[in-house]
Amino acid sequence: MTVAVLFVFSIFGAQLLRLQGFDASAVSQHAQSSRTATVALPAMRGSIVDRNGTILASSIERRTVTVDQTAVPSYVKTVDGLRRKVGIGGAAKDLSPLLGIPQEQLTAQLTGSSKYRVLQRNVTPLNWRKISELGVNGIYSEATSDRIYPTSTASASLVGFLQSDGSAGGGLEVLMDSTLKGKAGRTIYEQSQDGRPIPNARQETVPPVPGRDVKLTIDSDLQWFAQNAVAQKVAETKALSGTVVVENVRTGELLAVASYPTFDPNQPGQSSENWTNKAFNDVYEPGSTGKVMTASAAIQEGVVTPSTVVQVPNQIYRAGNTKFKDSHDHPTEYLTFAGVLAQSSNIGTILAGEKVKAATMYDYFRKFGLGQTSGMGFPGEGPGLLTNVKDWNGSQRYTVLFGQGLSVNALQAAGVFQTIANGGVRIAPRLVAATADGRGGFTPASRPAPVTVVSPTTAKKVRDMLEGVVGKEGTAPEAKIDGYRVAGKTGTADRYDAKVGGYSGKTASFIGFAPADDPQIVVAVTLQRPIKGYFGGVVAGPVFHDVMTYALQELQIPPTGTKSPVAQIRPATPPSAQDPTVIRDGRSGASGSRR
Repeated sequence: MTVAVLFVFSIFGAQLLRLQGFDASAVSQHAQSSRTATVALPAMRGSIVDRNGTILASSIERRTVTVDQTAVPSYVKTVDGLRRKVGIGGAAKDLSPLLGIPQEQLTAQLTGSSKYRVLQRNVTPLNWRKISELGVNGIYSEATSDRIYPTSTASASLVGFLQSDGSAGGGLEVLMDSTLKGKAGRTIYEQSQDGRPIPNARQETVPPVPGRDVKLTIDSDLQWFAQNAVAQKVAETKALSGTVVVENVRTGELLAVASYPTFDPNQPGQSSENWTNKAFNDVYEPGSTGKVMTASAAIQEGVVTPSTVVQVPNQIYRAGNTKFKDSHDHPTEYLTFAGVLAQSSNIGTILAGEKVKAATMYDYFRKFGLGQTSGMGFPGEGPGLLTNVKDWNGSQRYTVLFGQGLSVNALQAAGVFQTIANGGVRIAPRLVAATADGRGGFTPASRPAPVTVVSPTTAKKVRDMLEGVVGKEGTAPEAKIDGYRVAGKTGTADRYDAKVGGYSGKTASFIGFAPADDPQIVVAVTLQRPIKGYFGGVVAGPVFHDVMTYALQELQIPPTGTKSPVAQIRPATPPSAQDPTVIRDGRSGASGSRR
């Protein structure tokens, strides 16, 4: 027996020697890890504000309440001056009004053997303080945040939203995610068997680094007005959708980018089909607003001047037997080139534009920003469609001259007019003005390099021609603003619908700037597939009028006080048949119509 006892004790001794000698460090680390808990400390996401500091998106502190079900049965509280064990039933009764969960349902959630279960999310700090003061065993909380969007639907597709898991779901939230989200921290502490922190034990905290704020170029008041204006017109015309882009002529800053239909970013799951901003994502054939590029190229290349007379027949034939018409039948007439643009003649535009080589015209389209994204990196932004000139088919050589056979998004369309308004210099649009530097200030965002497209002289000639569009003989007198000189262009194009695999309905637009002789603001209005009216001047012109009027007042831009030039739509006297300065259709079979 002595030998047996000594043998057993020797085993115990060897084990103690192993545990306390050879494996002491490993055993200690294992014991510590088994009682160590790590709690993530999420970083507060940065805010998104407009140019004036108005909050468009911000995060507020919230708590996620959790439960260790094994600890709840030991809940003790004071009842009638005596400490009594009330367990799960008492805990459910006390917690129910604070968590907003029915008592019976909460009882089921508190019962079980799970060490971790979420009871309620997005609990306010005040409510959590009341819950904590109850002292219910096994009830804990995790720090979280809730994203709120004060302007709601007005800037939803522009600012974006957060998904249920906290990840960015669209718009600026995705574009600036790395700046906004910050870096999460953590707390490491030792806990007892029932999950409570051990007093005076090791505790280590790595604080989270909050995200940085982002300041936009957007004016929230103007954004709200533009959003409501296009929403009303979409409803009135029963259109499929609509957009409004407001851009600063000299800086390229986007002051408003409205898109309708929209959604509520505070509850994004209710209308997921409207998450995208259509000004960036929808591409369409611009129609007659594209004639501004053709006119600019023709004048810059010296093949026409605003006063050049063009003989416009009822229809013409190009690319074999392809017939081209205007929007209505008319007898052969004489228009100045300024009149061609004012009355939006397809035929007149073709006769002048075909004098510029196809490759040269393609280069101008590229300089105007077509076939390429803006460079902002906005989620889902497309480059549009500009087929390489080598691949143009016979009719496309002519359709591109009046804005069909190529596609743009609303920002690209607005950029064409920004270029003309800015003396022929294109500045890529900007949406982010600055980011917080972490020291209480902001670091301005980099500015895009300007691109010279046409000369200042050409740009001025085109600006003067565009004033005729809102005149009495133009296509958009509805866009005229009392007291201000306004220049712009209508667009009415066939709309390609991928769902039907062909053209269906129209795209109606009006894009212009003011004051025409000292341009400050560009406003581009586009409606897709309107039913009650579809001509750009009638449908989009009134929206332009209202938004531009509000923008001029909001930004305190006064009238220039100068008079508009008198647009000469037709020559003073009919030219002779032998006049070599008149642009005529020299091909046989010519006769046409205006679109």
